[in-house]
Amino acid sequence: MDLREATAADVDAVRSVARESLVASYGHAVDEELLDEAVEEWYDAGDLGDDVENDDAVFPVAAVDGVVVGFAESYVVGRRERVGEIDWLHVHPDHRESGIGSALLERVESALRSADVDRIEARVLVDNEAGTAFYEREGYELAGERDVDIGGQTFAEREYRKQVGRLTGISEATYETEEGETVHVAFDESDRGSQAPFYVAYADPDHERRYGYLCGNCEGTDVAIDTMDRMECRDCGNRRKPTRWDAAY
Repeated sequence: MDLREATAADVDAVRSVARESLVASYGHAVDEELLDEAVEEWYDAGDLGDDVENDDAVFPVAAVDGVVVGFAESYVVGRRERVGEIDWLHVHPDHRESGIGSALLERVESALRSADVDRIEARVLVDNEAGTAFYEREGYELAGERDVDIGGQTFAEREYRKQVGRLTGISEATYETEEGETVHVAFDESDRGSQAPFYVAYADPDHERRYGYLCGNCEGTDVAIDTMDRMECRDCGNRRKPTRWDAAY
């Protein structure tokens, strides 16, 4: 097995691995039509080409006999603390249980540690039992569970975390919306946006009633979410790509 950084020439192979991995991990729980839609949304060739050229991305691939059979992608999110977010980690079903997933994760974690992150986060749908077991086996702790709406269907998603360094900075602050409502923003709960993170906002200080999101770019709360869980700030155009299903194994 050869581990190396992804290049533009790997885009088609990455798309193929992603599809086969998603089918293997979620075919029992997700309609094939929705899986096909997800592949086209999340693994658009143009977007992948941009990602592999992005100096801020950690994007290794694993190749066997010159053929790409696995890949991972992550970013450092500059919040009140530095967090490494794993967007996805996929291994072709024919090459699972061979240590490729662990090797990719180790490569990603090493790069994120070098970037001085305080913790690393990953999200996996509960239906992906192999994926949740993978992160637990690799020393990640369950940090929470939430429902995500994708293509009109609701799925339970788990967030896993691994602490790396000492956390610093503010974990929560209150903001007033344009309507005069007070929201409590949790800076340790966020999603990566194109310009800045989106932070989860709650209507109560105990974080029991979810309000929505605060845009980290303009600090606005007018954030729209579509049926593929794509997010966009109506004030400044900060965007988050659609929710992706990690098929780590």
